[in-house]
Amino acid sequence: MNGPQAHWLEDGRRLHLNHGPIDLIIEAFGDADECRAAYGQAVARFQTILQELVDELPELRRPASSWPRAFGPTGRRMEAAVVPLAKQFITPMAAVAGSVADEMLGALLAGRRLDRAYVNNGGDSAIHLGNGRSMTVAIAGTGHGLADRITIRAEDGIRGVATSGWRGRSFSLGIADAVTVLARTGAEADAAATLIANAVDLPGHRAIERMPARDLAPDSDLGDRLVTQGVGALSASEIAAALDRGLAVAEDFRRHGLLAASALFLAGQARIAGPMALVAPNEKSRKEIAHA
Repeated sequence: MNGPQAHWLEDGRRLHLNHGPIDLIIEAFGDADECRAAYGQAVARFQTILQELVDELPELRRPASSWPRAFGPTGRRMEAAVVPLAKQFITPMAAVAGSVADEMLGALLAGRRLDRAYVNNGGDSAIHLGNGRSMTVAIAGTGHGLADRITIRAEDGIRGVATSGWRGRSFSLGIADAVTVLARTGAEADAAATLIANAVDLPGHRAIERMPARDLAPDSDLGDRLVTQGVGALSASEIAAALDRGLAVAEDFRRHGLLAASALFLAGQARIAGPMALVAPNEKSRKEIAHA
């Protein structure tokens, strides 16, 4: 595996950092000198973050525990995000992408004065908004008669956006095309999106193809749990039933303050929990979008 890689994208504004499975797009807005220093800090932090996680993988793949474990900063973020959800099976790995985004955003911001910034880790993002600032975020999984943009304002208190589903990079126990969550941090959004996507399901349905996670990835934290590999034709009522199962979990998380809002998508239908206004992009927002 190559070591940490850093380069500018063609637009000259966004920094691309890659190392193994970690693939980040970073953009900062503000004074040019402050942005330059922030990017340098992010590159420096990126040199070791993957190896830190690799060293902790055996324990990170174990179920969440309320007893603090000796993790580094990113691992601690992962576990803190999943512990409140641990009534269901979950490991810190459910929050890995969002936690990496949070950790890298923290490095970007340390000692810096930026108007806005984001770190997008393969669709799971951490964002910074100065007073009075806002950011328009593009989400996956729409195309259901809804627009695919969310405008987040500084006063909303939302700093994390994450999407999960069976078509994504990670295994899912459910059948959601996509579940997008807005939360206080990227780690919290990532963990909640994982469990809501798991809950969008029709257990035992013959049109759903599943395999043990271990057969697909021997070291998966999901072990012998069945993960979705294909979803066949479903009736409108079955789609609605699956989404309603996920919505019940999303609303429970929202009542307990674990997320701000979520959008659930499956086979042409959608459910929205909380104040998530999906809006059509204008010309200004097209130029300033963090893709979730």
